[in-house]
Amino acid sequence: MKQILLINDMAGYGKVATAAMLPILSYMGISVYNLPTALVSNTLDYGKYNIMETTDYMAGVFPVWKELGFHFDAIATGFIVSERQARLVADYCKEQAHLGTPILVDPIMGDDGKLYNSVTPDRVAMMREMVAVADLIVPNYTEAAYLTGTEYASKGVSRQQAVVLIDALRGIGAKSVVVTSMKVDGQDVVAGYNHNCGQYFFLPFTMVAAHFPGTGDTFSAVLFGHLLRGDKLELSTQAAMDAVGSMVALNKDNKDKNCGLPIEKHLGLL
Repeated sequence: MKQILLINDMAGYGKVATAAMLPILSYMGISVYNLPTALVSNTLDYGKYNIMETTDYMAGVFPVWKELGFHFDAIATGFIVSERQARLVADYCKEQAHLGTPILVDPIMGDDGKLYNSVTPDRVAMMREMVAVADLIVPNYTEAAYLTGTEYASKGVSRQQAVVLIDALRGIGAKSVVVTSMKVDGQDVVAGYNHNCGQYFFLPFTMVAAHFPGTGDTFSAVLFGHLLRGDKLELSTQAAMDAVGSMVALNKDNKDKNCGLPIEKHLGLL
């Protein structure tokens, strides 16, 4: 059984981050371990929330794990709360990468052309350090633009511009790249590059008019699960797209979308 470490926040109410990823990966036969970057009362979409940063706790965890010799088949990072925490996680990932552990990075920093309120330029710079040791990064288009210093194009980009953006991310150090929520030549796509075969890919999708928090986490969990099973990146990406698309379509009329997708109800789709 493959083992994955999730370094991400944990919401008490709502299926986002670790709360969304853990049931998916477990269902797919992956043994899941977790290190919370923050404890959050509920998804931020409700407008009110309480959050507790866990950086001091994390600083004490890594030495213990090192002394005990804990090792994982992959490490997946998500929401990072502060610059200090980003440094801790980046250093740990660099150390584990040198030991041969694949690093999977979802650089959660913003969306719709803007950084989230708590994300500073220093945090973006720190995220580049994590990208530099990543075997795979899964940014959305906004995050890809900020990581590379590329102007965000609200109306979309051409196929060649998408390739240039992906190459810029690879230039930072990422081996394989999957960029979500891109509009390329007028079509919504997930665009990527598989370093194992040296090929770019563009997978089209139809946008469903419904917003749920945590869809990116769901996407990443399905993608990572398939990769740990040994599936190729393009096929794993399509499987993640299909799973998220189906879940959103089945729940688009839900009254309370702020809590995210009812993951456990739809595990059979995987």
